[in-house]
Amino acid sequence: MSTNTQTNQTFNIPLSVLDVSPIVVGGTVSESLGNTLDLAQHAEKWGYNRYWLAEHHNAPSIASSATSIVIAHVAGGTSTIRVGAGGIMLPNHAPLVIAEQFGTLESLFPGRIDLGLGRAPGTDGLTAAALRGNRRSNGHDFPEQLAELRAFLDPSSAEIGMPVRAIPGEGLNIPIWLLGSSDFSALLAAQLGLPFAFAGHFSPTFTVPAMNLYRSSFKPSTVLDKPHGMVAVNIIAADTDEEAAYLATSMQQLFLSFIRNTRGALPAPVRDMNTVWTEQEKAALQQQLGSSIIGGPDTVRNKLRAFIEATQANEIMVAAHIFDHKARLRSYEIIAGL
Repeated sequence: MSTNTQTNQTFNIPLSVLDVSPIVVGGTVSESLGNTLDLAQHAEKWGYNRYWLAEHHNAPSIASSATSIVIAHVAGGTSTIRVGAGGIMLPNHAPLVIAEQFGTLESLFPGRIDLGLGRAPGTDGLTAAALRGNRRSNGHDFPEQLAELRAFLDPSSAEIGMPVRAIPGEGLNIPIWLLGSSDFSALLAAQLGLPFAFAGHFSPTFTVPAMNLYRSSFKPSTVLDKPHGMVAVNIIAADTDEEAAYLATSMQQLFLSFIRNTRGALPAPVRDMNTVWTEQEKAALQQQLGSSIIGGPDTVRNKLRAFIEATQANEIMVAAHIFDHKARLRSYEIIAGL
């Protein structure tokens, strides 16, 4: 684990950024990737600890599908903030490829690269099949894939005569995090003594149980002597509660498109979501977005403090689906300044 963490003075734990390089209605992928770097540069200045990119595929609202490349884009345009994957969906890839990619990133940007790993496909079944080709991985062999990846990075791999070596990658200290939205990765991270990051931004119901399971089952390792858990949460901040509620309707419409299977780019905000969703859809969204923190500075401060107390998180990773880039910057600026 890296020791050069930056801690928010109000909450006494590090705050970080989770980004998917959102593609907005009327925007382009080039603009999205440019906005990602701009946000990362501001996040570094504002004292955020990490900047993670997420792997998703066949998603019209997400430009970070080639995650390792976007990590290089961000790391190359910043100087101190840690940059990594939140995460790489390991079943989509051969472990050797990920070891080489992140070995290359760590060689280019020493001491700044994180590798967060998930076992979900990050997409639909047809796209997952296209990504994986003839490989039959379906996530059930994730522990075996993880062990293979860690072996490629192990400094003793050359000494024990592994016939295939990850160069670059072998012997490099690349922090591996396990990501999850249920109890599977929480338990695996605990058993292996690895840091754990929970996807509370879209799985709020399981956040506290998963974090409790991780802590109660944790076994010390050469990586960690005690559990270290991070929780991702949607936070949309603005100068007033009313403005934040307005900005949040873009996120609500985006998740509504997932429910309706009408996915598209991130939509512009609307003044009244009651003209968009049904009561049943509103209730369904509440299940997915129930932990979201939306409001002005005082509201966000109070709700985030309560969230940290409930989850006992060691770090918080902030996700924000906001249509206007300047408003997105302002949201992260407010959060950093709380």
